[in-house]
Amino acid sequence: MKKVLIVGAASAIAEATAREFAAEGAALFLVARSAARLDAIAADLRVRGAKAVESLVMDVRATERHANMLAQAEQFLGGLDGALIAHGTLPDQAACQADAALALEAFAVNASSVISLASHIANSLEVRQAGCLAVISSVAGDRGRASNYVYGAAKAAVSTFCAGLAVRMHQHGVRVLTIKPGFVDTPMTASFKKGALWASPQAVGKSVHRAMLAKNGVVYVPGFWRFIMLVIGHIPEFVFLKLKNL
Repeated sequence: MKKVLIVGAASAIAEATAREFAAEGAALFLVARSAARLDAIAADLRVRGAKAVESLVMDVRATERHANMLAQAEQFLGGLDGALIAHGTLPDQAACQADAALALEAFAVNASSVISLASHIANSLEVRQAGCLAVISSVAGDRGRASNYVYGAAKAAVSTFCAGLAVRMHQHGVRVLTIKPGFVDTPMTASFKKGALWASPQAVGKSVHRAMLAKNGVVYVPGFWRFIMLVIGHIPEFVFLKLKNL
């Protein structure tokens, strides 16, 4: 995979994944909100072996810019082998409960913008009859919990959308990956107490890179989260309602 678009490139997972592609000599087009972060990441990727790196500052909520962004990426890269959508925020659940506007804003960032980007990219790859679209979702979308159901609802929407998209694109030779990380030690989770279930963004980035080269469907990262969420998903509702801290 030599021509890769990464949206949300300033996130820890995306940066780690980009480093894996850079080491293979891929050309990369990076999209994020922070010009300073993009410049620093691009310089690092060039040193690590990337064939070429270009970046674009864009707020993903500006869905009217998505088509033009993709056109710029394809022009710079000379086509598109794969894309990773990796942006997101972790909203304050209590604040979202108190203000529905904040909940809708969180949904716009974590779901609506992702659906728009995935639609544009998938349509482009369909024309090429090849390629891979990987989207970062979350285990939080597998079952709603009191502590983060606004974030979880957005991720559930992304996961369901990508599941259907994967079926549609399969007949066109395009792979669609839904990446579901568990707990990852990133700046977004800096305030959380860490434990044995936490993974580093570097480890997750390696897994995302490997999956983009070979797999289809849903990938839990680390893999043991598939079994954890299988257990959580089968907890009876009358029991689940009493598990306030799950």
